[in-house]
Amino acid sequence: MAIGILASQFLLLVAQVAVFAAAGWDTAEEVPLWATALLQLPMWAGWILAVVLAGAKGGGPCREFGLGVRPVDVPVGVGLGLLLQFVVLPLLYLPVLELAGLTRDDLAEPARNLADKATSPVGWATLALVVVVGAPVVEEVFYRGLLLGALRRRRVPPVLAAVGSGAFFAAMHLQPLQFPGLFVLGTLLALLVLRTGRLGGAIVAHATFNAVTLLVLATA
Repeated sequence: MAIGILASQFLLLVAQVAVFAAAGWDTAEEVPLWATALLQLPMWAGWILAVVLAGAKGGGPCREFGLGVRPVDVPVGVGLGLLLQFVVLPLLYLPVLELAGLTRDDLAEPARNLADKATSPVGWATLALVVVVGAPVVEEVFYRGLLLGALRRRRVPPVLAAVGSGAFFAAMHLQPLQFPGLFVLGTLLALLVLRTGRLGGAIVAHATFNAVTLLVLATA
């Protein structure tokens, strides 16, 4: 995990410095969507490196971390993703937003800032590729495969392992207001992986969850 985090941050920093210097950008607001998508690759590369290294100690990453999908994972994952978006998170954020004196627009601001960069069909397709395909696969392999698997191998009780991996997943996004929702998402996905023994359902649920957000932003 440490190798993955350090490698991803180092590679991302090197890529950002190189891209910003070459393009003459000074702030993140100047970065177009294609560059934002491109800069995900070095971060994902660090995570994948850690997964490959850890998986090499056993039967390979796919076997070690349950990287598999069965037909039943699709309806289960889609159902969980929709349930989280339309029932769980709205109920969770009713008191959170009320206590913080904020609105759902404040909650959606990070996603909206990213979606505002998509100014064409190609831009939306690029955003969908990153958010609905790339991120769910890589993040599930890293957080629910490597991290959750490491906790269970150290005999951490299943529920505590799920909660711990969910908390770490949420914290790594560095978005305080979004932390409760990401924590619930990560914890439920971890519980699903523990129940099924594979990542397929969690990947589908994560992709569905992100796809709903993208569709809402695209049609707003």
